Amino acid sequence: MVRSVVIIGGGTAGWMTAAALAHRLAATGVSITLIESAEIGTVGVGEATLPHIRYFNQALGIDEAEMMARTAATIKLGIEFRDWSRPGDRYIHPFGAHGDDIGAADFHHYWVKQQKAGQVEPFGSYCYPIVAAWNDRFALPEENPDSALAAFSYAFQFDASLYGAFLADYAQKRGAQRVEGKVVSVRSNGESGFIEAVTLESGVKIAGDLFVDCSGFRGLLIEQEMATGYEDWSDYLPCNRAYAVPCKTEDTVGPYTRATARDGGWQWRIPLQHRVGNGHVYCDRYISDQEAVDQLMTTLEGEPLADPKQLFFKTGKRRKLWNRNCVAIGLSGGFLEPLESTSIDLIQSGITNLIELWPERDCAQSDVAEYNRLMDLEFARIRDFLMLHYVATERDTPLWRDMREMDWPDSLAEKIEAFRRRGIVPEYESGLFQPPSWLSVFIGQNILPETCDPRADIMDDGARSAALERIHADIADRVQRTSGHSDFLDGYGARYEGAGPVSA
Repeated sequence: MVRSVVIIGGGTAGWMTAAALAHRLAATGVSITLIESAEIGTVGVGEATLPHIRYFNQALGIDEAEMMARTAATIKLGIEFRDWSRPGDRYIHPFGAHGDDIGAADFHHYWVKQQKAGQVEPFGSYCYPIVAAWNDRFALPEENPDSALAAFSYAFQFDASLYGAFLADYAQKRGAQRVEGKVVSVRSNGESGFIEAVTLESGVKIAGDLFVDCSGFRGLLIEQEMATGYEDWSDYLPCNRAYAVPCKTEDTVGPYTRATARDGGWQWRIPLQHRVGNGHVYCDRYISDQEAVDQLMTTLEGEPLADPKQLFFKTGKRRKLWNRNCVAIGLSGGFLEPLESTSIDLIQSGITNLIELWPERDCAQSDVAEYNRLMDLEFARIRDFLMLHYVATERDTPLWRDMREMDWPDSLAEKIEAFRRRGIVPEYESGLFQPPSWLSVFIGQNILPETCDPRADIMDDGARSAALERIHADIADRVQRTSGHSDFLDGYGARYEGAGPVSA
């Protein structure tokens, strides 16, 4: 079996990998070495997560309140999208379902029937985490909810650099070794092509059985050494640049991330306990760098805490995320723009699949092929979901028109057509975004089905209205009885010591 693992690069990807491997494998005698250089910076702007990060932390036995306090974390109940279908529109993609079981058909069919008759409240008002988010309230989900209204999840908005440092401490206490230095050369076996060792600037050579490339966009091992190749998805997701900057908090620190559509891309707002993370993601074919940074800096809610940092990227993925005895995790494996906070989740998926397919030293081709199949599927399904936000739009500037009129992947076009015609929502046996996610974007961006499930007609108009009114009232009542987000942080012991009070 593999007895030694060498991780190239720290940051979120490197230390998540080291922490998970140390927890799961250190007791078996596997050595874990992470090489990073303090001189090489990390991207360090990914601050919003998805609920799966909770399960990663739980699997490692991490105390949630301690992690939140160490990383300046706030709660995230979903992502608010402003102006995406058309200026003035607003909806939240929540970590929970809309409505409740009221008949044989799915809830959204009953809502659509009544919406066409003008007899309903906005779709989001039938979802507890959405209403709670907009009222800046939060309480932990019930362990055994007796109603779908109480079934929801949550994620975190945290300082990614602090999270990496937290996991670095965790991993090293469990046997992972950190080595400071820059990799200047790589030695590979001339016959197998397997990496055997790397040499640092200091002259130190570090050998290993398995190498994990967490070196970021440059792909030090997976691309520079192994020439794996890259699948360019810029035609599907053309945004290729971003500016990021933190600022002081002047607005409410709500339990949700915000994404606001702009003419040449979109702008994020991620509120932490000690600051707000901001960024403008854009395509340089539609807006200049100067226009992009000016638009970002003039729309900040508070004083900037640093100079804006420019990032360059190309959406897509490596042709293989596992090549011979090298596995690429994080930005070295691929990048899909941060619209739905998927970067950390893809790191987590890469780590989980690697552990489940833990190899022998010869890295059996069946294991490699299965890993690449799983990761290819994950990337492609996320790509389609991100594209949906761009193509389901009535915005009338060049970027949005081009996205609306382009040739979509068949896998996306079929999903849109199935929902537009009959209200059918895609459901996967595995995959990151399940039916509630697709449904929130479809309806949030004004795609409504032409026909509904005929079983919704078993219930007459009056009964449908009464059922919807009951759900709406139950959610409003539940939210009123939920404590404020700031009060939760205090009561949970999650307050960041280096931060001032969260704005009310």
